Amino acid sequence: MSDAAQSTAAEVRAAAEAVKTALDRHLAAVERRSGEDDPAVYEAFNQLAAAAEVYDELLYDRYDEVTPFEIPGAEDALPPYAGPEEPNALSVLIRRDYAVAEPQRLLAQAQRIEAAEGEDGAPASGTVHGALGLLFGEFEPDEIASRHKEFGLEEGDSTLWVTAADEPAEPGEWLEAPFEQVDPQQVVCRFDVSAVFDDEIDDVDGDDEDDEDADGLEDELDSDLDEDEDLEPLDADRR
Repeated sequence: MSDAAQSTAAEVRAAAEAVKTALDRHLAAVERRSGEDDPAVYEAFNQLAAAAEVYDELLYDRYDEVTPFEIPGAEDALPPYAGPEEPNALSVLIRRDYAVAEPQRLLAQAQRIEAAEGEDGAPASGTVHGALGLLFGEFEPDEIASRHKEFGLEEGDSTLWVTAADEPAEPGEWLEAPFEQVDPQQVVCRFDVSAVFDDEIDDVDGDDEDDEDADGLEDELDSDLDEDEDLEPLDADRR
């Protein structure tokens, strides 16, 4: 922003007062809330977020300073639930991300599945994408999530949404873009898991002894797993 359009001290002060007012309104709405999804609390939250954003921008423009807090914007929060009080149908949308941490372990597991099925023709287990196809075709996603290390995978972010409806969806209508069809006001609950959240609870004291014990235990578990893999093949019929 140019000097000619730079915020004045009075504008910054007014923005600070607006944040104070929005804080009072938000607290009053919370104190009077009529339920978990009270629209008054939702509206007060958005007003507080907007006021804080304006103050933060003016403060930085005028004094080159920032606030020590960050309030997520309205687009990051679910709106109040407006679906049926007694849903006759529900949808559970799940996304789990993985990294292929050990391709050789993944390929070995896929080869065992293929050998157990006794399929003829060119093996699909010779490539990573082919091995993934075998893995997810043979095991349920929940089982893969619980055994991901066995398959050479490393967990990433995940999210789970539960949405309510009066009637079940028409077969096939949402398959092309499952999350795009979601009405935010029909979401009953949502759960997110991300490494971003874990960063805040990392050990800041640097307990080297505890870290070494944990590393030793993980190495021991990996060693046991490798031995088990040599002795017993996967049961490819588990579903």
